[in-house]
Amino acid sequence: MIEWKQHLFAGLAVLFIGLAKAGFGGGLGMLITPLCVLAFDAKVAIGVLLPLLCAGDVFSLYHYWGKWDRSNLRFLLPGVVLGVLCGVQLIGYLNGTQLNQAIGVLAVAFVLFQVGKERIFRNDKKFAPNHAIGIPCGIGAGVTSTIAHGAGPVVSVFLIPQKLPKEIYVGTNVLVFTWINWIKLPFFVAKDIITQNTFLISLLYLPLIPLGVWLGVWLNRKFSEAQFLNLIYAFTFLAGVELIFHFDLTQWFR
Repeated sequence: MIEWKQHLFAGLAVLFIGLAKAGFGGGLGMLITPLCVLAFDAKVAIGVLLPLLCAGDVFSLYHYWGKWDRSNLRFLLPGVVLGVLCGVQLIGYLNGTQLNQAIGVLAVAFVLFQVGKERIFRNDKKFAPNHAIGIPCGIGAGVTSTIAHGAGPVVSVFLIPQKLPKEIYVGTNVLVFTWINWIKLPFFVAKDIITQNTFLISLLYLPLIPLGVWLGVWLNRKFSEAQFLNLIYAFTFLAGVELIFHFDLTQWFR
């Protein structure tokens, strides 16, 4: 892939981090890694994205400071640590093709989850969070976040049934993902997933984070998310299928 294609896919991925952290496009998060994998090797893409996600978390924390249910950390984080430990070992065992396919499967599963979640959570009964459910969900979130930065569906399975007020739900998501990302950071450095090379690439794209946040705030004021999200889900599904079967969709840009 020539350089401009790398900049196109990676730049869009990083811009989408800013958009998602600004609260616009709840489904954007799962598109970020598949897009970046179309630009780089899967392991490189995961390493490049984590410092940028951590930078984006700073903006989210500022915007939603204190608007969260902190008790969820107590139930999820023990499992998250175990999941991250398992995830970094999996990355070591998977070759590039297998890692691409794993990321693709998670992307497709995310879209199917988004389509079906209204039926899944139709039960009016409010769920009281506990360790019995929180630790397995935390492990799932840790593993999926480590190999694909894609823990959204797992965390949603734990948070949505609690029927939190919308702002508290979003703020709790922000808090949980901030902790997950910062827990991953030392493991990624120790396992050479984040290297000097990937960090320099992260710095190259860092200015797109505040630009994406600003764009997300502007879009929130001007447009409805509904049609935008349908487009995002379609792109996420296509990117996932591409990573699973490698149809080389990038040839369209030649």
